[in-house]
Amino acid sequence: MRRARAGLLSRKRWPTVSTGALTAPRFASIVISPMKTASLPPDAIPAPSTTVVGILVALSLSHLLNDTMQSIIPAIYPLLKDSFHLTFTQIGLITLVNQLSASLLQPLVGWHTDRFPRPYSLPIGMGFTLAGMGVLSLAANFEMILVAVALVGIGSSVFHPEASRVARMASGGRHGFAQSLFQVGGNAGSSLGPLFAALLIVPGGQSELKWFSLMALAGIALLSRVGRWYGENLHLLKIRSPSHARAATLSRREIGVSLAILVSLVFSKYIYLASMTSYYTFYLISKFNVSVQHAQMYLFLFLFAVAAGTIIGGPMGDRFGRKNIIWASILGMLPFTLLLPYASLAGVAVLTVIIGLIMASAFSAIVVYAQELVPGKVGMISGLFFGLAFGMAGIGSAILGKVADLTSVTFVFDVCSYLPMLGLLTVFLPNLHHGHGKAVSPK
Repeated sequence: MRRARAGLLSRKRWPTVSTGALTAPRFASIVISPMKTASLPPDAIPAPSTTVVGILVALSLSHLLNDTMQSIIPAIYPLLKDSFHLTFTQIGLITLVNQLSASLLQPLVGWHTDRFPRPYSLPIGMGFTLAGMGVLSLAANFEMILVAVALVGIGSSVFHPEASRVARMASGGRHGFAQSLFQVGGNAGSSLGPLFAALLIVPGGQSELKWFSLMALAGIALLSRVGRWYGENLHLLKIRSPSHARAATLSRREIGVSLAILVSLVFSKYIYLASMTSYYTFYLISKFNVSVQHAQMYLFLFLFAVAAGTIIGGPMGDRFGRKNIIWASILGMLPFTLLLPYASLAGVAVLTVIIGLIMASAFSAIVVYAQELVPGKVGMISGLFFGLAFGMAGIGSAILGKVADLTSVTFVFDVCSYLPMLGLLTVFLPNLHHGHGKAVSPK
């Protein structure tokens, strides 16, 4: 009788819901009033099949704020190039510094927090981003720009592995859905950068970047709430999915080969994405003679398609298997990337939307698949793959910038159109998914 009453009390008290519709008051209670579980008896712990939508939405909003500030950097490249008389090689170096600072630390942060969880590292990471945006708004030379983008990158290196871990904690077993909801915020933010650049920064100049510090402050406030929930629900880190049992039957060699294949797929996706985020505006200006503002609007259209496509991959991976989604996403965009260099301006706009929608579904599936290959290392794996994504994008952008200086931006897009062929490697990945499973508690 006591156990039943404890269960009823816990259900009344805890703001955990399934993934249905949320009313505004209900959402507010989820985000603002974190669950208190540390001192409750075991039978009061929520079922692992419960998805804490409020925390996932808070993470997605934080991701939107973080990646909006990240995407401002490549969006203002034309402005920086003219103001500081930069070469394409220097543009590539800006991306390289930003992405390397965002990538090299991520696996280390994830590895450390796997062993020693740090709930309040999330707002601390956003503090670095705040500092970076402030320096960028005041930068008077190329060297200050590099310092600014490095600080913004460090903020991301702390944010992504920890936020990905919290998303998995709050998933209730729907890992693909949780990762997609988390990711869609980031991709939506990435699409807003060019829009803000076109509407605010290009007309007003570099000093207008100071207003984005307000985004960082909002992120710090929101992530402080998430950090509190994280600290009070660390027991959720021990919940495992059925795919862990399947991964346990694989040899170390099979796991190593599978991870290498996933790295190759991330390479394919993010080098192509680097060509778009860093040089798409230059491509449109050079080939179709459009204005800087119009080119940024086309970049916004592509990145918005990426954001829209992100939410598809995770839930479909939960339902149909992550390997199938990875296969369809990476290889599926090949016909459209091959057509893009030969299309008219209107055709380019349509093709980039299709490419963005298809390509975006892959990353959530790749991250969750890798987490299931190496159970118990959520932070390290998340940091590794987010870090690889940023690092490859940075290195790729620097190399592509040098190639563009030696040849042309058009030639860069011709070469990159063949990258999705690496999606053929997906055939060698083992199947880890068996139907629409839910998380179960370890025995």
